[in-house]
Amino acid sequence: MNGVYLVIITACFLILAYRFYGAFIAAKVLTLNEFKVPPSIRLEDGHDYVPTNKWVVFGHHFAAIAGAGPLVGPVIAAQFGYLPGMMWILFGSVFAGAVHDMVILLASVRHNGKSIAEIAKAEISKLAGTSALWATLFLLIITEAGMAVVVANSLFNSPWGAFTVGSTIPIAIFIGLYLKFLRPGKIREATIIGVGLILLAVGVGPYIKASTTLAPYFTFSVVQIEIAIAVYGFFASVLPVWLLLAPRDYLSTYMKIGTIAALALGILIVAPAIRMPATSQFLWGGGPVITGSVIPFVFITIACGALSGFHTIIATGTTPKMLVNERQILPIGYGAMLTEAFISMMALIAATSLHPSDYFAINSTQQAFSALGINVQDLPMLSSMVGESLMHRPGGAVSLAVGMADVFSKIPFMAQFMGFWYHFCIMFEALFILTLIDAGSRVGRYLLQELLGRVYKPFSDTEWWPGIIFCSALISICWGYLVLQGNIGEIWPLFGVSNQLLGTVTLAIGTSYIYHTGRGRYAWVTMVPCIFMAFITCYADYLNIFGSYVPSGKWLLVAISTIMFVLVAVVMVEAIRSWIRYAQTVKQDYRTQAELEAETKAELQKEGQIATVK
Repeated sequence: MNGVYLVIITACFLILAYRFYGAFIAAKVLTLNEFKVPPSIRLEDGHDYVPTNKWVVFGHHFAAIAGAGPLVGPVIAAQFGYLPGMMWILFGSVFAGAVHDMVILLASVRHNGKSIAEIAKAEISKLAGTSALWATLFLLIITEAGMAVVVANSLFNSPWGAFTVGSTIPIAIFIGLYLKFLRPGKIREATIIGVGLILLAVGVGPYIKASTTLAPYFTFSVVQIEIAIAVYGFFASVLPVWLLLAPRDYLSTYMKIGTIAALALGILIVAPAIRMPATSQFLWGGGPVITGSVIPFVFITIACGALSGFHTIIATGTTPKMLVNERQILPIGYGAMLTEAFISMMALIAATSLHPSDYFAINSTQQAFSALGINVQDLPMLSSMVGESLMHRPGGAVSLAVGMADVFSKIPFMAQFMGFWYHFCIMFEALFILTLIDAGSRVGRYLLQELLGRVYKPFSDTEWWPGIIFCSALISICWGYLVLQGNIGEIWPLFGVSNQLLGTVTLAIGTSYIYHTGRGRYAWVTMVPCIFMAFITCYADYLNIFGSYVPSGKWLLVAISTIMFVLVAVVMVEAIRSWIRYAQTVKQDYRTQAELEAETKAELQKEGQIATVK
């Protein structure tokens, strides 16, 4: 198989899906209404509710949802061969993940930017809302830990990488101040400056690495990096959204999409062979990277590349508070997920273009690789070219960076830049992950304030600074402690299962929302993937608990997995009861999207608000 064919198949499939299935959901299922006044305008407060340019919102949303999942998930799942991952990325993203994101984003906009828990409370029951709140909080803490582990494994003992990634933080703050005070509204100008500074940071990296004076200041252990990321999560949660989170996510989106576009172009030019077979000998278990079989572990390992419960946190957290028009939900909700799916496929192609023995040498421990009885092929040469040891650095990030750098270096006149490309790709991956960590920490603060506000009222005020600081610190400490207790082999499966469980819950809540709006005849768009993922993920959770955590005595992970399962089960039962109730009592709404928009427009014109919306 040639990588060129996979690029073309992926691009065509996703474009057609957006054009037809996405448009069908927007017009028929959700009836997006551009004349409804969004919460960003009605509730504008200059801090959380801020009407924002649609491209900045897309940049923030995409950067926040596209963390490590679409990069390292498909790479880890490549153990099964390229075909299982490819099939789930394409079909899962179109019929489950993008639908999931789009439906819950609209539900949050229609509920004034409220969280998934508040939506569940309004659409299903108070018990479902409380259970969804706790499930979301647990998932967020687990996700932040999983992302931090991946970053730490790719940046430890790498002064070039640490300097480059660290530089993106002051650059983002500078761009935030630039747009707020120096040159308000000059987004294109700020983008050119910001991206230029980031590229400059990558270029300076080799000099930092070569400097005997500066290199020690940017050389950190795994634990030091994990602690630094937790501290960063705290500040990202506390600072105003315009100062760090929005500009950093916006700038990193250009780097992300630009790098993936360059990778796709590089694959078309180089035409690398896919050296991993369509299905491997580890399809039904016993692999050095994933011990379980393709079913159910390909679904939970790829995670965000096809369906992600974490996206719920962003789609009911920061994004609905920034949207200025419901029609933007199609490109931002559905389109951003398909973009993430394309990234997942490019990651899969880059990883599977490596020789299988080199892939396993990077992604498995020394003991697990020795048990395979195979020898590395190109890895010593690749290690020499990038200037770092690549053996036994599991987590997917390093093997992806090597695969991407290998593709770039085979472009004419690029062979001598292998080391630069490798560290550029590491920076690119870290940017992906850190933008998820900063948005996740902020939304975690929202959720914790909402929860504590039920006990002490001031906590529910998102502008009360004691509550902001306390909740931000507590969230960062919780996931920071979890990441210090485990490794990628333990935390990633926990993240995958928890992520897919929350995705299942969100699809269930989305189904209730569709029923409640009188569009019950279209409820199958969320109900079918919901039921499918419920069975798959519960099976994976069972295997994780009794096949891995209990035998190894990881009781904290056992407790977290069990609690997540119970919370999800409560929401699912309550949701199914609401489906039956709505199906029997809610009248079907047969008005078209055009009719609904015309009615809303007439009402706004009567009230003199139409100019505000448009």
